[in-house]
Amino acid sequence: MTNQNLSRINISPVKRLRGDFHLPGDKSISHRSAMFASLGQGTSFIRNYSSARDCQNTLDCMEALGVKITREPNLITIEGVGLRGLQAPTKILDVGNSGTTIRLLSGILAGQSFTTEITGDESIQRRPMRRVIDPLRLLGANIEATNESFAPLKIAGGNLQAIEYTPPVASAQVKSCVLLAGLFADGETAVVETTPTRNHTEIMLQECGVPVKLQPTEAGMRISLQGWSEMAALGDYTVAGDLSSAAFFIAAALIAPDAELRIRHIGVNPSRNALINVLRQLGGQISIEDERLAHGEPVADFVVRSSQLRGNLELNGAVVANLIDEIPILAVVATQIHGSLTIREAKELRVKESDRIRSIVDNLQRMGIEVEEYDDGLRIAGPQKLQGATVESYGDHRIAMAFAVAGLVAEGETEIKDAEAAAVSLPEFYDLLKNCGD
Repeated sequence: MTNQNLSRINISPVKRLRGDFHLPGDKSISHRSAMFASLGQGTSFIRNYSSARDCQNTLDCMEALGVKITREPNLITIEGVGLRGLQAPTKILDVGNSGTTIRLLSGILAGQSFTTEITGDESIQRRPMRRVIDPLRLLGANIEATNESFAPLKIAGGNLQAIEYTPPVASAQVKSCVLLAGLFADGETAVVETTPTRNHTEIMLQECGVPVKLQPTEAGMRISLQGWSEMAALGDYTVAGDLSSAAFFIAAALIAPDAELRIRHIGVNPSRNALINVLRQLGGQISIEDERLAHGEPVADFVVRSSQLRGNLELNGAVVANLIDEIPILAVVATQIHGSLTIREAKELRVKESDRIRSIVDNLQRMGIEVEEYDDGLRIAGPQKLQGATVESYGDHRIAMAFAVAGLVAEGETEIKDAEAAAVSLPEFYDLLKNCGD
């Protein structure tokens, strides 16, 4: 791997892959830890906080809301202000490229007695916000948006009344937004999930002492909390390693020759394990060792080895909802399986940091792969030989990292344009990848 500058990185095929390492903290958990610690009573000490640019943006936003945060290389200290302690910012809040920040923080801002403007980069301003605007308006917040659906958002909150809400699209971000707003609402706020999504918010609320009720219903799961439940500080909290980041190294080890990687202290929340389950179905040699609980979240070590992948899978529904962020790297793996992979009901990919279906298809075709594109997914039959090529990240971190992995097993050199997009989630990605390969 060579790095002329961070905008372009060249990836060469590897003869073997070896490594034993930790990864920075889970992005989803890091975002929440910053927000929840800010709303808690007392001081929280957060270790292994994600180095991702997105998660730094969350810290910036909380500081702008009057929270005192001290950043050291291995420690984030947050002095919580309680539910009533946030202050009106003196500037527009900028989330950068972080959809998690804008959607979750909108729920918190909806409960404040002041008006806040919040926006992000060009990608964020193209992503749909109606899915959080609608329930927040039902709670009583006054929200102005561009064309009723897009950032920048102007949120005038306060005087919220509890609701019961069933999101039309399965989304942990929407669920979390509504529950966070519910902290500031009079009465019991509930979200009914017809398709399970990541439950990091529920776990962390309980870690902060907020009683969260989980009630199975005919429709699915009803998750509720009582408004104005006081939140305790997170205390001394270590964020588990990011499984979404680990996914790229797991995939690389499965499809690269002579590979064995050990990745330590990774979050293995069952709501995040869909990709691992799929890869094991295809015959992936993935061992999960030393499983334990840390702050209510299950963690473990992964050992992954080169594998012969076989099978014909069609993924849709709840499975797709729970591996939506991993589809770019799964598509790369699919080129190497003896069989086929079909992904449907993944239209959500069209409105991510890039149109990920188009980004995946375009880059795979540049690398000589035959792929069928659907409005809501794609189909790949394998095995096919990846050819080194110049590919585009489209400013999308997961596309950049997925095709860097593709370059490890391609014939010839692969150039990643706008490679710096990877820093949105894992600034260390290329260095870690380089250290593993021979």
